[in-house]
Amino acid sequence: MSRERDPLVVGRVVGDVLDPFNRTTTLRVSYGSREVTNGREFKPSQVVIQPRVDVGGNDLRTSYTLVMVDPDAPNPSDPSLREYLHWLVTDIPGTTGATFGQEVLCYESPRPTMGIHRFVFVLFQQLGRQTVYPPGWRQNFNTRDFAELYNLGSPVAAVYFNCQRESGSGGRRISA
Repeated sequence: MSRERDPLVVGRVVGDVLDPFNRTTTLRVSYGSREVTNGREFKPSQVVIQPRVDVGGNDLRTSYTLVMVDPDAPNPSDPSLREYLHWLVTDIPGTTGATFGQEVLCYESPRPTMGIHRFVFVLFQQLGRQTVYPPGWRQNFNTRDFAELYNLGSPVAAVYFNCQRESGSGGRRISA
């Protein structure tokens, strides 16, 4: 897929959260029966319970780290808390899901109060097990710095959804 049409580029996930990367592993995220696809709208009431996350890969001996961040906190006009870390799971064996990994920072459900927020799931392949530790706080997390600190390299997969307060309406506006 060309970079111009890649939904992660169009939605500015590549740029705001990630550098360009090549997907090499499948990542499936779903809240109940609703699968997360890039740019799909969810209301806070639909994302209260942590999602089911299925990770691809070829081998149970390969471990992955899953990061979920909000790059639009506290609001998209002034994301002074960018990125807010909502969930961190490490040591996920390939071909399984997040429930088989080590939850090092528990899931915090999205509760945006102003504007439309992007919630981004990023998957990294680890060099080994028990090599990634939780940060000291959730606000001002930096996915790029985190990946560098733990030698995670480029992401192997990512997907995001949009969410706004329950009574919000309208779509995300993408400026040219």
